Amino acid sequence: MKKQETIQNYLEAIHILSLKNKKVRSIDVVNYLNFSRPTVSVALKELEDDAYLIIEDNLIYLTEKGKAVATTMYERHEYIAKLLIKLGVNEKTAYEDSCLIEHDISKETFEAIKKATKNLI
Repeated sequence: MKKQETIQNYLEAIHILSLKNKKVRSIDVVNYLNFSRPTVSVALKELEDDAYLIIEDNLIYLTEKGKAVATTMYERHEYIAKLLIKLGVNEKTAYEDSCLIEHDISKETFEAIKKATKNLI
């Protein structure tokens, strides 16, 4: 997995968890991504060093920089999955494939897909 994709996955996971729980802890990220505690701990430290998030009192908060990446990935993930479901792909496969596609398409391509399919979703 490319570093940028890893960053995007972590930030999207934290965003999704914050929508559900409001408070996000590293153990929540461990459980959500099904990664080991040490792996998540190292990744979160790097994301904090790169100003994507802040860890305070054992809680994780996305910075504006982190939110921008997270919400972009989340929008792509949801939109592409819903589109694939509308096209007849089963839900599980649609979400799995969406997770792969969301990282590799450009902003221009995603906007074109949204524009061309806005009446389907």
